[in-house]
Amino acid sequence: MGKSYWLINSNRSEVKRFMKNDKSINGVFEYMFIDTGKIVGGLENKAPVMTNIVSVEIDLAREIYQRLLSQGWRKTDEVWIYKES
Repeated sequence: MGKSYWLINSNRSEVKRFMKNDKSINGVFEYMFIDTGKIVGGLENKAPVMTNIVSVEIDLAREIYQRLLSQGWRKTDEVWIYKES
């Protein structure tokens, strides 16, 4: 899984993860996944519940990321931990 970029809203009730689609073809089809999760019971207790995932072109993902920052979202550390099976 590639590098991911995380944002959390100002009241700490929702997170978004931006991650490049590993199956993108560089320079041709570059997409980002944007995952949305609802925080239930605090980040220390359990991972957020995933509520939505979309795949958008990389330029649109950058615009969304910047727009969220301008609306008060903040960068945060990874909150979903995936285990290898």
